[in-house]
Parts: sequence; structure tokens; C-alpha cells
Amino acid sequence: MPRRRESSAPPVVYRTARVGLRATGGQRRRLFGLLRSGGDVWAAVLLLNRWRRQRGDRPLVGYQELCRELAAAGEGTFGELSTVGARSVLRAYSDAWMSAARRRRAGDETARFPRRRRGLVPVRFYAGTFTVDGGRVRLPVARGRPPLWVRLARPLPYPDGQVRSVRLTCAGRRLFLEVTAEVPVTVHPAGAGPDPDRVAGVDLGIIHPYAALAPRGGEGGRDAALLVSGRALRAEHRLHLAEAKARTRAAARRAPAPGRRGSRRWKQFRRRTRALEGRHRRRLAQARHEAAKAVASWAVAQRIGTLAVGDLRGVLARDAGRRQNKAVRDWAVGDLLRALADKAEQSGIVVEMVDERGTSSTCPACAARVAKPRGRVFHCRRCRFTGHRDLVGAANIAARASASAGAADGGSVVTGSPPVTTHRRAGRHLPGAGRSRRDPRRGLISRPPGRPIPTDPVVRGGGSIWPAVARPGTGPGSGESLAGTRREDQAPPHRGEPCLTRP
Repeated sequence: MPRRRESSAPPVVYRTARVGLRATGGQRRRLFGLLRSGGDVWAAVLLLNRWRRQRGDRPLVGYQELCRELAAAGEGTFGELSTVGARSVLRAYSDAWMSAARRRRAGDETARFPRRRRGLVPVRFYAGTFTVDGGRVRLPVARGRPPLWVRLARPLPYPDGQVRSVRLTCAGRRLFLEVTAEVPVTVHPAGAGPDPDRVAGVDLGIIHPYAALAPRGGEGGRDAALLVSGRALRAEHRLHLAEAKARTRAAARRAPAPGRRGSRRWKQFRRRTRALEGRHRRRLAQARHEAAKAVASWAVAQRIGTLAVGDLRGVLARDAGRRQNKAVRDWAVGDLLRALADKAEQSGIVVEMVDERGTSSTCPACAARVAKPRGRVFHCRRCRFTGHRDLVGAANIAARASASAGAADGGSVVTGSPPVTTHRRAGRHLPGAGRSRRDPRRGLISRPPGRPIPTDPVVRGGGSIWPAVARPGTGPGSGESLAGTRREDQAPPHRGEPCLTRP
């Protein structure tokens, strides 16, 4: 979670962006040499503390103690790695050791101290030790070595004067610079900024990563709601899993026997697998940040001062079977929370965690407990209330946050009319989600039982159309909203009953 500086200056937050590098062959060797040297520093600290444990001495875990040992070793001990880069590895080791010690003192017996060697360790350089010149960055190296300039794959998203550190890392054999900058908190005009008294509830889910509702936050005192669809993210998980299984089955016969080195074809398969895994993670990270940005923009437009988010720690620790556990793991609740907290803090909005137990099975109009529906429609037989299941959970979360804050309308959740609902979609950049061509991985998913053989000419070669094919001009990303175009998307007949939103 980004930190906020406490001073008389305007408040700022620290934001980090990952930028790729365009390096030549020689530059790649030098950059990977820095990462390997970082791994050597890490291994040296592990070996030093191992010797001290064998002698019965206290391990060296403090940052200053480790820096004194590094100074005694001298400059150039770890190849081209400068003292600044080596100290960043020592700080990472010290922070990991101290974090494990705090967790163990708190009673967490699963916390483990850093004892495993790592071949490549990221190296961080702080402000004043590197130089940013347009689309190039000069990284510090050991004394007597030639300067190392690297070219960025895209311009920095922050001004050069706001950059505070850069971190050299790799993912899937691709080199990146994680640029951390000091970004000021958004200053809103008078009367248009977030109101601390306005609270909106946010319900996290798999179909809808974010479902938010602000009681009486819309026009004319109506409830304002936001639904961010995450079906493209779920499709990306399923298609990537199907592709990984197909690739594994195809390469199973080329797998080396135990104790034997793999062939060139096997190594090429492993490199390709790592590249696809990295691309998969980058796509999902971008989609989650886009979804969080949509929530923050909506909250600013509604002048929301506090976002109450349901605490899902009780749900995540439950064993629900192989398939559901896989879905929960792909859900990545921690990434969603971090992305939302990051965007909200920059906009001047406070994020508060609220107990979400029973929020999706409680009627927001009469507070009656209702069996959790299987679909997206919530229906209360007691008061005839009908609404979207995720927005019902968001409404109850907002009510709990207002009641805990002592608001006068903490128990009043919804109005009698449907809310003003905004629909957004996360992952428009994913293949097959917008105007882009049909995702070729869809053919790896088998057709459900009972589904007839497709005759649509869009499907080439009579392949499967499961999931559905995005048509040009009507699919997500085409600029046209699909909300309300299907029969099940239409608002149900009111007949005098309050309705939260259409399902």
C-alpha cells in the first residue's frame, strides 16, 4: 500500500510503474550480471549467518551491521554491482528477516526466515545514484567499469523530477525497470472534492470484481451504483489454463528422464512457458488496475469520501474443493485491494475494511435473512424486494460502515426507486474481448454437453464457439454498451416493490 508523507508540504503518495527495457545483447549480459551479482550478495549473507549459527553466534540481520560487513569486503567484490545496489539487497534481506520475526512473535508458526538461495535478485537504485535522460536511464556500476545506459521501451509515466528510485528486475527472461515516483494527491476544486460524510460500499466478487453502491449518492437523492464486469478476466484464466494443459500434454514425451539434462527443444518449451506465464500475469494486472481506476473515478464523480470494502479473510481461508479453490486463487483479492487502495489514496479517498459476513444474504430493505441466490438476482419473499445480488452486498456493507461511524442514516440503506447504475468492463485489452480478433485459445475448450454443432460462418472450420464469439461492433470495447439489450438485462417489473437495480 502506498505511503503518505507527513509534513507541511502537500500530501503525496508513492506510485510504481513497470517499464520494459530495449537492450542490446551486450547490455542484456551486463544487466543480468547485475541481477546475478545481487543473488551472490544474498547467498553470501545466507552463508555468513549459517557459519555464525554453527558457531553459536547471533546472526547478522540488521541493515547497518550488514552494511559494515559489505564495506569490509570492498568495492567490486560482486562484479559490476555497485555498493548502492548491494545495499539494496541487504535491505531486502533485513526487511524479510524482521517481517518473519514479527509474524512469529505474533504467533504465526508458518513464518519462515530467509534461508533459500536465489539466482537472480532484483537490485534497487535510489535518487541521486542514477540519471534519467529522456528515454534513457544510466544505472550505477562498480568503480572502474564502463557506464551502463539502457533505453526504455516507453516514456516514463512520471516527470523526471518526481522519480525517487528504480528497481532492476526480470520476469520471464524479460528485463524491466520498476520506477517509483512521488505523486501529489489530487487537489479538487472547492465544493467538488470527496465528502467525508459520503460512504459507498464495495463488494468484491469474481463475476464483478467491484460492485459499489452509494446510498442517496446519485441525482435527485437516488442511490448511485457501479458494476465492473470481470468476465473477461475469468475467461483469460480459463483459456490460459486450457492452453497450459494442451502444451504440457504435447511436450510430455519430450520431458527428460530424472537425473538427465533436457534437450534444446525442452529448454525452448520451458522458455516459451515462462514467457506465456509472464504475459498472462501482465494482462491480468493491467485489467485489475483498470477496474480499480474505474471505481476511483466513479467515487470522485459521486464525491464519495469513504469506500467501505468487505473483508474476505474468512472466505479465503475456507477449503471449498479443488475447483472453487482454484477460482478463489485466481480471484487475487489482495491485488484487487491493493489496486483500489492505491487509486483511492491518490484521489483523497479513504478505504475502510468492513465485516462482510451475511451481506449478500440479508435484505437491505427489511433486514431479513434470505438464502443466497445462485444467480445474480436477489429476491426477498418477505417484503418483495428485488435487486442485483452484488449491489445488495454493497448496500449492506455501506450500511455497516455508516452505522459504525455513527451516521444518522446508518440503518437506512436503499431508496424506493432503482439506483443510477454505471456499467464498466475490465480487461478490454484482452484478446477476444473487444474489436480484436477471436482468441485462438477458445478452440481448446470443449463444447458443453448438449450444445449443437455450430453453423455460424464466423467460426472457422466448424470449431467450438464456447464461450461466445464477440461480434464486431457489438462486443466489449466497441464503444456501444450492451446493458439492457438482452431480455434478462432488462429491469424487472416493479409492481410497487423496491428494486435495487436490474440483474
